[in-house]
Amino acid sequence: MRSRYTAFALAKFYPSLEEYLLQTWHVDTRPAALNLAEDPPTKWLGLQIKRTETLGETATVEFVARYKIAGKAERLHEISQFERIDGCWYYLAGSYPD
Repeated sequence: MRSRYTAFALAKFYPSLEEYLLQTWHVDTRPAALNLAEDPPTKWLGLQIKRTETLGETATVEFVARYKIAGKAERLHEISQFERIDGCWYYLAGSYPD
């Protein structure tokens, strides 16, 4: 989760990180492209991991990522699902808690 957050935060400086994000996305749910350059300029401010749970080859990570767009503070609170395949973790899906 931390490496994916870092890739999102640095992608505007290092466009090749968009490829990393796609490579670490589970093949069953991976989009064809991210096109992060088309998103509004985002300043990422921090990541807080609230909880993690690993059950065999699956894991759950609840986190809050803080960022600003056009000077307005935002937060992304997500519960992400990951699956381990051949020793590597892949982002499967995310949901937003109530």
